[in-house]
Amino acid sequence: MAILDALGERGSLRETIAEKLRSAIVTGEMRSGEVYSAAALAQQLGVSPTPVREAMLTVSQEGMVEVVRNKGFRVIELTDADLDHLTEIRQLIEVPVIARIAAGPRHAEAAALRPMAEAIEAAAARGDLTEYLRADRELHLALLRLSGNDILVEIVGDLRARARLYGLRGLVESGSLAASAAEHAELVDLVAKGDDVAARALMERHIEHVRTIWAKPE
Repeated sequence: MAILDALGERGSLRETIAEKLRSAIVTGEMRSGEVYSAAALAQQLGVSPTPVREAMLTVSQEGMVEVVRNKGFRVIELTDADLDHLTEIRQLIEVPVIARIAAGPRHAEAAALRPMAEAIEAAAARGDLTEYLRADRELHLALLRLSGNDILVEIVGDLRARARLYGLRGLVESGSLAASAAEHAELVDLVAKGDDVAARALMERHIEHVRTIWAKPE
């Protein structure tokens, strides 16, 4: 099912639309460099243009799209160098922080995040990219929040928003997404056991695996 199918039940309409747009951009359903009008997206989603326009402005503030005067919004294109730089920054920040959390006293809090990891695996098994991305982001930021550094969590959240998982849909089609998703439960378990050495190594591998998913298509 395409991410940008019509909306069903609505919570906050603007935020619901923004979440769909983020997922469509991150997975490449909305293509880098292309311009999208609020009216066309609204028709696709089955809503009026106003909340779509508001949601696109929210996403533009996150650096995912830019406003094209009198036309709509262009998805900002990332180069391979951009993706390499994002990977490098995530490695520098997240790897040592996850190791420090594992070495610290908050093992029970880490163990309580296991259902989040299981939600990622369940979404991968269903091929539900929107839920996979939401659950993946939620778990990673929840783990980092155990560091007690809210500014760090905000920075990593921004870095993740800037990325594009070009190969994610291909992993769904090949059946490989479930294997990638399983790393999350393993990471939670290692942190919960206090195995900082293994948690550090797995976090480093996990980010490297994500970089291969980020790889731009030929």
